[in-house]
Amino acid sequence: MDIKTALTSFTPFITIPFPEGFSFSVFGSEVTALVINESILVSWVVMAILIIASLILTRTLRQIPRGPQVFLEAAVDFLNTFAQEHFGSRAKVYGPYIGTLFLFLFLANIIPALSPVAISALHIEPPFTIKPPTRDLNVTAALALLTILIVLIGGLRAQGLRCWGKRLLSPIPMMLPFNLLEYLIRPLSLCLRLFGNMLGGYIIMLLVEGALPIPLVVPAFLSLYFDLFDGLIQAVVFTFLTSLFIAEAVAEAEHTA
Repeated sequence: MDIKTALTSFTPFITIPFPEGFSFSVFGSEVTALVINESILVSWVVMAILIIASLILTRTLRQIPRGPQVFLEAAVDFLNTFAQEHFGSRAKVYGPYIGTLFLFLFLANIIPALSPVAISALHIEPPFTIKPPTRDLNVTAALALLTILIVLIGGLRAQGLRCWGKRLLSPIPMMLPFNLLEYLIRPLSLCLRLFGNMLGGYIIMLLVEGALPIPLVVPAFLSLYFDLFDGLIQAVVFTFLTSLFIAEAVAEAEHTA
């Protein structure tokens, strides 16, 4: 696969046409069918894995933890401590979202490690390839939009409309356009940072595999880095920035109160 092909949009996996005569327009494009592409399908697979894993790990909990329950309780305790430090009294509200977001991003970023590898020198093509859904701009934009909606709604609920409006006018009323612009810049930066890093790593791997068609030590090491280590880093960065944005709105609310 060349870079030009890799940069194209995710191919449709399932297309369900609308009834005849029914359609709607989105940003000037006529939509006549429900299209489920690869990124949506892989996202569903990631969510199914997380749901099944949570059901299995919490099915037989013991008062004295053993085996996987030890690591599960340690992870939950770390999340509770992290949420308490950042969100204070609202830790139970935002903590589950932060934990779920991190698990989804981490698994979505590293899932290409399960994809078969092509060996061009031996003319071996894999039967299928798994693309990380975070390499789709639509997925990262949806996650960023969800985050900024939580920040906006959480700030409004915590501060009230009057106090929230005062914050937009601080420190002087002339700052109103710039304060409003934060709600556009923040999700845009979250979206493009995650998308750019995941796409950049994928392009580097394509260049390395093109230069060294047989998967020797260097391609295997880089694949391990970009699929696992870099995927973990990007999940941590996105989750940490999300928690900072939410914590800022919560802290401002508590300070105003």
